[in-house]
Amino acid sequence: MKRVISVILGGGKGTRLYPLTHVRSKPAVPLGGKYRLIDIPVSNCINSGVEKIFVITQYNSESLNRHINQTYRFDVFSEGFVDILAAEQTPETVEWFKGTADAVRRTMRHILGYGAKEILILSGDQLYRMDYRKLIKYHRKKKADVTVGVIPVEKKKVPAFGILKMGNDGALKEFHEKPKDQDFIETLKVDVGAWSDMGVTEAKPYMASMGIYVFNVNALVEMLKDESMIDFGGHVLPAAIQSHSVFGYPYTGYWEDIGTIEAFYHANLDLASADPQFTFFEAEFPIFTHARFLPANRIRNCQFEDVVVAEGCSIFNSRVSNSIIGIRSILRNATLE
Repeated sequence: MKRVISVILGGGKGTRLYPLTHVRSKPAVPLGGKYRLIDIPVSNCINSGVEKIFVITQYNSESLNRHINQTYRFDVFSEGFVDILAAEQTPETVEWFKGTADAVRRTMRHILGYGAKEILILSGDQLYRMDYRKLIKYHRKKKADVTVGVIPVEKKKVPAFGILKMGNDGALKEFHEKPKDQDFIETLKVDVGAWSDMGVTEAKPYMASMGIYVFNVNALVEMLKDESMIDFGGHVLPAAIQSHSVFGYPYTGYWEDIGTIEAFYHANLDLASADPQFTFFEAEFPIFTHARFLPANRIRNCQFEDVVVAEGCSIFNSRVSNSIIGIRSILRNATLE
């Protein structure tokens, strides 16, 4: 994995998460009481042995920059780093990033200096746990120019995703961004029998893009020479399918795009449920965050049911259920449900 470099896209306005993004970028939004969204892809990278990590930022980036600088520090015997690549003026351009692919194009001169063979491109607003080593191994086995993380979805969710038509060998043949026509959607089903061991069922016969990409460096540089390629989903991926070897990597674990208020709300509350779909209690694949060295919680005369309580809280005479209580919270005579 020494020849793999990760680029996490964190520069969008995050309008779907407003007002949580009023004063901070999407990846800096708190999660699960003590984490930030950016901790998910960064931790996945570290646990997968991908230790050269860039985070591209643009809007409301101060909180995100501070969190990364305070949290992710590798020792002097490691080549690893988590660095910020902020939008900047250069002799070539003075504009803001126009999209995800444009952001990578404009920062490519910094990325190429590390001799990477593959570039792993990730989103900063998703909740999941993935071993990227398996993804990279699959990419190399297929001798692909591009590999896209895909997840099976049911028909009613198809209009919310970029849907990929995938052959039985994993090769991607078509990409359609949020298709709406019901008759056309029927033609995008994959062979359920061929992919049943990867979580594809009659109820979930469509492959949706997860926004997780592996590019061979030379292929990505070639594609980004065309400055009309602004977004990966809208421009780069459909064009790549026509001109390069592109494969889908089916993922069977929990994955949730939490880029909207509704998805963010439900994903957080699920963490406090009796049987959460995602848990931070994985000793072999931990999620890292800023160590705050806060005191233990003080709780007196309280009733809790399905609650997550972060550090440094003081809670007296309160009844709380189905809730996430964040760091340094103070509750007195409160009822939260």
